[in-house]
Amino acid sequence: MTLTRPELETVYALSRSDIAHFAQHGFVKLKNVLSAETIAEYEAEITDKVIELNTQEQPLDERDTYGKAFLQVTNLWQDSERVLEFVSSPRLARIAAQLLGVQSVRLYHDQALYKESGGGVTPWHADQYYWPFATDRCVTIWIPLQETPMEMGPLSFAAGSHTFEHGRDLPISDESERVLQDALAEQNFPEISEPYELGEVSYHLGWTFHHAPPNSTDIPRRVMTVIYVDAAMEISPPANANQVLDLASWMPGNQPGETISSPLNPVLY
Repeated sequence: MTLTRPELETVYALSRSDIAHFAQHGFVKLKNVLSAETIAEYEAEITDKVIELNTQEQPLDERDTYGKAFLQVTNLWQDSERVLEFVSSPRLARIAAQLLGVQSVRLYHDQALYKESGGGVTPWHADQYYWPFATDRCVTIWIPLQETPMEMGPLSFAAGSHTFEHGRDLPISDESERVLQDALAEQNFPEISEPYELGEVSYHLGWTFHHAPPNSTDIPRRVMTVIYVDAAMEISPPANANQVLDLASWMPGNQPGETISSPLNPVLY
Protein backbone atom coordinates (compact mmCIF):
# COMPACT_ATOMS: atom_id res chain seq x y z
CA MET A 1 0.00 0.00 0.00
CA THR A 2 1.50 3.30 -1.06
CA LEU A 3 0.87 6.65 0.59
CA THR A 4 -0.96 7.90 -2.48
CA ARG A 5 -3.18 4.85 -2.96
CA PRO A 6 -5.96 6.09 -0.61
CA GLU A 7 -6.79 8.91 -3.04
CA LEU A 8 -7.74 6.31 -5.63
CA GLU A 9 -10.37 5.00 -3.19
CA THR A 10 -11.88 8.30 -2.03
CA VAL A 11 -15.00 9.87 -3.51
CA TYR A 12 -14.68 12.66 -6.08
CA ALA A 13 -17.52 15.16 -5.69
CA LEU A 14 -19.17 15.26 -9.10
CA SER A 15 -21.50 18.25 -9.49
CA ARG A 16 -24.94 18.24 -11.07
CA SER A 17 -23.59 20.53 -13.79
CA ASP A 18 -20.80 18.01 -14.56
CA ILE A 19 -23.38 15.25 -15.02
CA ALA A 20 -25.63 17.53 -17.10
CA HIS A 21 -22.67 18.60 -19.29
CA PHE A 22 -21.81 14.96 -19.95
CA ALA A 23 -25.40 14.09 -20.87
CA GLN A 24 -25.72 17.07 -23.21
CA HIS A 25 -22.29 17.08 -24.86
CA GLY A 26 -21.19 13.44 -24.60
CA PHE A 27 -18.04 14.32 -22.65
CA VAL A 28 -16.89 16.25 -19.60
CA LYS A 29 -13.51 17.51 -18.41
CA LEU A 30 -12.92 17.41 -14.65
CA LYS A 31 -10.17 19.24 -12.78
CA ASN A 32 -8.21 17.94 -9.79
CA VAL A 33 -9.39 14.35 -10.11
CA LEU A 34 -5.90 13.10 -9.28
CA SER A 35 -3.12 14.82 -7.37
CA ALA A 36 0.31 15.38 -8.89
CA GLU A 37 1.66 12.97 -6.25
CA THR A 38 -0.67 10.15 -7.29
CA ILE A 39 0.12 10.63 -10.98
CA ALA A 40 3.86 10.62 -10.23
CA GLU A 41 3.42 7.46 -8.18
CA TYR A 42 2.05 5.48 -11.14
CA GLU A 43 3.43 7.24 -14.25
CA ALA A 44 6.87 5.63 -14.07
CA GLU A 45 5.40 2.12 -13.92
CA ILE A 46 2.94 2.80 -16.74
CA THR A 47 5.72 4.26 -18.90
CA ASP A 48 8.04 1.33 -18.12
CA LYS A 49 5.32 -1.10 -19.19
CA VAL A 50 4.64 0.84 -22.41
CA ILE A 51 8.34 0.63 -23.28
CA GLU A 52 8.51 -3.07 -22.34
CA LEU A 53 5.28 -4.21 -24.06
CA ASN A 54 5.17 -1.91 -27.10
CA THR A 55 5.39 -3.89 -30.35
CA GLN A 56 5.75 -0.94 -32.75
CA GLU A 57 9.22 -1.19 -34.29
CA GLN A 58 8.80 0.85 -37.48
CA PRO A 59 10.32 4.36 -37.58
CA LEU A 60 7.67 7.08 -37.23
CA ASP A 61 8.02 8.28 -40.81
CA GLU A 62 7.37 4.77 -42.22
CA ARG A 63 4.05 4.19 -40.40
CA ASP A 64 0.50 4.78 -41.59
CA THR A 65 -1.70 7.52 -40.07
CA TYR A 66 -2.94 5.25 -37.27
CA GLY A 67 0.62 4.18 -36.44
CA LYS A 68 1.85 7.78 -36.37
CA ALA A 69 -0.97 8.84 -34.03
CA PHE A 70 0.25 7.02 -30.91
CA LEU A 71 1.95 4.02 -29.39
CA GLN A 72 -0.90 1.86 -28.09
CA VAL A 73 -0.45 -0.77 -25.38
CA THR A 74 -3.51 -2.49 -23.92
CA ASN A 75 -4.39 -4.23 -20.66
CA LEU A 76 -1.27 -3.17 -18.82
CA TRP A 77 -3.08 -4.22 -15.62
CA GLN A 78 -2.43 -7.86 -16.49
CA ASP A 79 1.32 -7.26 -16.41
CA SER A 80 1.66 -5.08 -13.32
CA GLU A 81 0.19 -5.08 -9.81
CA ARG A 82 0.94 -1.37 -9.69
CA VAL A 83 -1.03 -0.61 -12.85
CA LEU A 84 -3.84 -2.88 -11.60
CA GLU A 85 -4.11 -0.64 -8.52
CA PHE A 86 -4.46 2.41 -10.76
CA VAL A 87 -6.88 0.89 -13.28
CA SER A 88 -9.16 -0.57 -10.60
CA SER A 89 -9.53 2.75 -8.74
CA PRO A 90 -13.03 2.99 -7.18
CA ARG A 91 -12.73 6.80 -7.33
CA LEU A 92 -12.43 6.80 -11.13
CA ALA A 93 -14.97 4.00 -11.65
CA ARG A 94 -17.59 5.67 -9.45
CA ILE A 95 -17.39 8.83 -11.61
CA ALA A 96 -17.97 6.65 -14.69
CA ALA A 97 -21.05 5.00 -13.13
CA GLN A 98 -22.49 8.37 -12.09
CA LEU A 99 -21.97 9.90 -15.53
CA LEU A 100 -23.51 6.88 -17.27
CA GLY A 101 -26.40 6.80 -14.79
CA VAL A 102 -25.86 3.11 -14.03
CA GLN A 103 -25.54 1.28 -10.73
CA SER A 104 -22.34 -0.54 -11.51
CA VAL A 105 -19.51 -0.56 -14.05
CA ARG A 106 -17.06 -3.19 -15.24
CA LEU A 107 -13.64 -2.83 -16.78
CA TYR A 108 -13.67 -3.30 -20.56
CA HIS A 109 -9.94 -2.80 -20.96
CA ASP A 110 -7.22 -0.23 -20.36
CA GLN A 111 -5.04 1.45 -22.99
CA ALA A 112 -1.88 3.49 -22.74
CA LEU A 113 -1.79 6.01 -25.61
CA TYR A 114 1.63 7.59 -25.94
CA LYS A 115 1.95 10.18 -28.73
CA GLU A 116 5.67 10.38 -29.47
CA SER A 117 7.54 13.59 -30.15
CA GLY A 118 6.62 14.33 -33.76
CA GLY A 119 3.63 11.98 -33.55
CA GLY A 120 0.89 12.83 -36.02
CA VAL A 121 -2.79 13.71 -35.82
CA THR A 122 -5.21 11.22 -34.26
CA PRO A 123 -8.03 11.22 -36.85
CA TRP A 124 -11.67 11.87 -35.97
CA HIS A 125 -13.40 8.70 -34.77
CA ALA A 126 -15.83 7.22 -32.25
CA ASP A 127 -14.44 4.47 -30.01
CA GLN A 128 -17.62 2.40 -30.07
CA TYR A 129 -17.04 1.55 -33.73
CA TYR A 130 -14.65 -1.05 -32.25
CA TRP A 131 -16.92 -2.35 -29.47
CA PRO A 132 -19.76 -4.91 -29.82
CA PHE A 133 -22.12 -3.39 -27.25
CA ALA A 134 -25.92 -3.29 -27.35
CA THR A 135 -26.24 0.19 -25.78
CA ASP A 136 -24.22 3.40 -25.51
CA ARG A 137 -23.53 3.01 -21.76
CA CYS A 138 -19.77 2.84 -22.08
CA VAL A 139 -17.23 5.56 -21.35
CA THR A 140 -13.50 6.21 -21.62
CA ILE A 141 -11.51 8.15 -19.05
CA TRP A 142 -8.52 9.97 -20.62
CA ILE A 143 -5.80 10.61 -18.03
CA PRO A 144 -2.79 12.66 -19.13
CA LEU A 145 0.27 11.78 -17.05
CA GLN A 146 1.75 15.26 -17.53
CA GLU A 147 0.44 18.75 -18.12
CA THR A 148 -0.76 18.71 -21.74
CA PRO A 149 -0.60 22.00 -23.67
CA MET A 150 -2.13 22.33 -27.15
CA GLU A 151 1.17 21.67 -28.92
CA MET A 152 1.38 18.23 -27.24
CA GLY A 153 -1.87 17.02 -28.84
CA PRO A 154 -4.64 16.94 -26.20
CA LEU A 155 -7.99 15.32 -27.00
CA SER A 156 -10.55 17.50 -28.82
CA PHE A 157 -14.26 16.70 -28.80
CA ALA A 158 -17.17 17.43 -31.13
CA ALA A 159 -19.67 18.54 -28.45
CA GLY A 160 -23.02 16.78 -28.79
CA SER A 161 -21.80 14.40 -31.50
CA HIS A 162 -22.76 11.30 -29.49
CA THR A 163 -26.23 11.78 -31.03
CA PHE A 164 -24.86 11.85 -34.61
CA GLU A 165 -25.01 8.48 -36.37
CA HIS A 166 -23.22 9.42 -39.60
CA GLY A 167 -19.64 8.14 -39.68
CA ARG A 168 -20.08 5.49 -36.99
CA ASP A 169 -18.96 2.88 -39.52
CA LEU A 170 -15.50 4.45 -39.97
CA PRO A 171 -12.33 3.15 -38.30
CA ILE A 172 -9.52 5.56 -37.38
CA SER A 173 -8.08 6.53 -40.77
CA ASP A 174 -7.35 9.35 -43.21
CA GLU A 175 -10.88 8.77 -44.48
CA SER A 176 -12.47 9.20 -41.04
CA GLU A 177 -10.54 12.44 -40.52
CA ARG A 178 -11.66 13.84 -43.87
CA VAL A 179 -15.30 12.67 -43.86
CA LEU A 180 -15.99 13.52 -40.22
CA GLN A 181 -14.22 16.89 -40.28
CA ASP A 182 -16.71 18.00 -42.95
CA ALA A 183 -19.79 16.22 -41.57
CA LEU A 184 -19.33 17.47 -37.99
CA ALA A 185 -18.77 21.04 -39.21
CA GLU A 186 -21.89 20.86 -41.37
CA GLN A 187 -23.92 19.79 -38.34
CA ASN A 188 -22.45 22.66 -36.27
CA PHE A 189 -21.08 20.47 -33.51
CA PRO A 190 -18.62 22.80 -31.76
CA GLU A 191 -15.07 21.47 -31.55
CA ILE A 192 -13.84 21.78 -27.95
CA SER A 193 -10.07 21.83 -28.02
CA GLU A 194 -8.27 22.84 -24.81
CA PRO A 195 -5.12 21.98 -22.88
CA TYR A 196 -5.24 19.70 -19.84
CA GLU A 197 -3.83 20.69 -16.47
CA LEU A 198 -2.00 18.05 -14.46
CA GLY A 199 -4.66 16.09 -12.59
CA GLU A 200 -7.40 17.06 -15.05
CA VAL A 201 -9.10 14.16 -16.85
CA SER A 202 -11.93 13.75 -19.32
CA TYR A 203 -14.68 11.17 -19.74
CA HIS A 204 -16.30 10.62 -23.13
CA LEU A 205 -19.05 8.32 -24.37
CA GLY A 206 -18.29 5.56 -26.85
CA TRP A 207 -20.15 7.41 -29.62
CA THR A 208 -18.70 10.88 -28.98
CA PHE A 209 -16.50 11.85 -31.92
CA HIS A 210 -13.03 13.11 -30.98
CA HIS A 211 -9.57 13.59 -32.43
CA ALA A 212 -6.21 15.03 -31.39
CA PRO A 213 -3.61 17.28 -33.04
CA PRO A 214 0.03 16.23 -33.52
CA ASN A 215 2.64 16.37 -30.77
CA SER A 216 5.05 19.09 -31.87
CA THR A 217 7.00 19.10 -28.57
CA ASP A 218 10.20 17.17 -27.93
CA ILE A 219 8.68 14.93 -25.24
CA PRO A 220 6.07 12.16 -25.54
CA ARG A 221 2.44 12.87 -24.63
CA ARG A 222 1.84 10.16 -22.03
CA VAL A 223 -1.81 9.23 -21.50
CA MET A 224 -3.48 6.34 -19.68
CA THR A 225 -7.07 5.42 -20.47
CA VAL A 226 -9.59 3.07 -18.90
CA ILE A 227 -12.80 2.00 -20.63
CA TYR A 228 -15.76 1.36 -18.34
CA VAL A 229 -18.95 -0.40 -19.37
CA ASP A 230 -22.35 -0.78 -17.70
CA ALA A 231 -21.99 -3.97 -15.62
CA ALA A 232 -25.29 -5.16 -17.15
CA MET A 233 -24.17 -4.53 -20.75
CA GLU A 234 -25.37 -7.04 -23.31
CA ILE A 235 -22.92 -8.00 -26.04
CA SER A 236 -24.24 -7.36 -29.55
CA PRO A 237 -23.39 -9.41 -32.66
CA PRO A 238 -20.13 -7.93 -34.06
CA ALA A 239 -20.82 -5.38 -36.81
CA ASN A 240 -17.32 -5.43 -38.31
CA ALA A 241 -14.02 -7.34 -38.23
CA ASN A 242 -12.65 -5.08 -35.49
CA GLN A 243 -15.59 -5.96 -33.21
CA VAL A 244 -14.98 -9.68 -33.85
CA LEU A 245 -11.41 -9.14 -32.68
CA ASP A 246 -12.49 -7.10 -29.66
CA LEU A 247 -14.98 -9.75 -28.54
CA ALA A 248 -12.28 -12.42 -28.67
CA SER A 249 -9.58 -10.24 -27.07
CA TRP A 250 -11.40 -8.39 -24.29
CA MET A 251 -14.37 -10.67 -23.47
CA PRO A 252 -12.93 -14.17 -23.90
CA GLY A 253 -15.57 -16.86 -23.55
CA ASN A 254 -18.48 -14.43 -23.85
CA GLN A 255 -20.90 -14.64 -26.78
CA PRO A 256 -23.29 -12.16 -28.45
CA GLY A 257 -26.56 -11.96 -26.51
CA GLU A 258 -24.82 -12.58 -23.18
CA THR A 259 -24.10 -10.01 -20.49
CA ILE A 260 -20.42 -9.07 -20.38
CA SER A 261 -18.90 -11.27 -17.67
CA SER A 262 -15.47 -12.61 -18.68
CA PRO A 263 -12.60 -12.84 -16.17
CA LEU A 264 -11.02 -9.82 -17.95
CA ASN A 265 -14.05 -7.65 -17.07
CA PRO A 266 -14.21 -7.34 -13.27
CA VAL A 267 -16.73 -5.06 -11.60
CA LEU A 268 -14.83 -1.91 -10.50
CA TYR A 269 -17.72 -0.08 -8.83
